[in-house]
Amino acid sequence: MTIKAHAKINTFLKITGHKNGYHTLLSRFIKVPQLYDTISFVPQKCNSFTIEGCQNVPIKSNTIYKAFKAMNIKTDFFNYHKVVVNKTIPSGAGLGGGSSDASSFMRLFNKVCNLNIPTSTLAQIGSRVGADIPFFIYNYNSANVSGFGEIVEPFEDENFEIELYTPNIHCDTPLVYKTFKKHLLKDINLDSFRGWDKLTTPEILSKVDAIEANDLYKASLIAYPELKDVAPKGWYFSGSGSTFFKII
Repeated sequence: MTIKAHAKINTFLKITGHKNGYHTLLSRFIKVPQLYDTISFVPQKCNSFTIEGCQNVPIKSNTIYKAFKAMNIKTDFFNYHKVVVNKTIPSGAGLGGGSSDASSFMRLFNKVCNLNIPTSTLAQIGSRVGADIPFFIYNYNSANVSGFGEIVEPFEDENFEIELYTPNIHCDTPLVYKTFKKHLLKDINLDSFRGWDKLTTPEILSKVDAIEANDLYKASLIAYPELKDVAPKGWYFSGSGSTFFKII
């Protein structure tokens, strides 16, 4: 009873607006095949829902626990099984580790306990927990993601390998978005990236630099100026950071 929870990168990420306190976006999400956590259900008598391996994250702050509560399934399965997470995806790195863990938990729970919840329903439930979760629920290799993250459309991208570099800097996603809203929201230009959802990743990245490809990069540089000192030349920036990537 184990499932892989893959990391993702955003090969581009453009903010399209701000509504009801949240940013809307258009982004290309790509699964990273070589980097993943594993989620396992391990037999053990438990007095309450138990998660091991999440670096002392309080249970009520854990995205897996939030996903479990959002699913609202009455079961005694977790009285006799604990959730064990083997973490390799760094946190605060723009790689979606917490969201991937939560979505993989939901998919495994759905399968092991024969819940028969449709994928689209799982994605809808997951969207209430985290904006990246629907992409991971659908388990596409590549997709265009828009709205608040709830609109996920598969995209047949070119085949390429991904190289990652994650400096020892933890970027707080809410802070990066708040920084964008404060300093950069007024500068968004929807025409500047119109049609990107139809282009392959290499086509897009051949035309733009890291700042143009990801609206959150400039916000991250404002919030974490030390990123300037570690940014590899010619590499791109994933999500709210701090991971840099290049396409091989």
